[in-house]
Amino acid sequence: MRWVLILPLLVLLVLFALSNREAVALRLWPFDLALVAPVGVAMLVLAAVGFLAGALVAWAASLGARRRARRLERAAKALEAELAALRAREAAAAAAERRGEAPSRAAMPALAGPAEAARR
Repeated sequence: MRWVLILPLLVLLVLFALSNREAVALRLWPFDLALVAPVGVAMLVLAAVGFLAGALVAWAASLGARRRARRLERAAKALEAELAALRAREAAAAAAERRGEAPSRAAMPALAGPAEAARR
């Protein structure tokens, strides 16, 4: 499916480069450098450099969101572990109740009074 989009673009790029074969001298002002290249190639290279610069800016802008996502993922894993521990405690209390034993207040903190909760 990807080739349906990429192939026509590649054909257009090749046709652009072949249609613009006149030589052009590219100079960098403060230095005495000159690069002679076909216009098509020069334009494609400049477009690629611009694309890479834009990708770098987009990547740098997403760093904060990535950091926030990692922090939220760690918090979610901690909450899932706490939920699993609470479910295990609840299952143990239910099993003890089925056996006829009274559930211990340590196993069920929700049943503990305010004095016991304050001691923890």
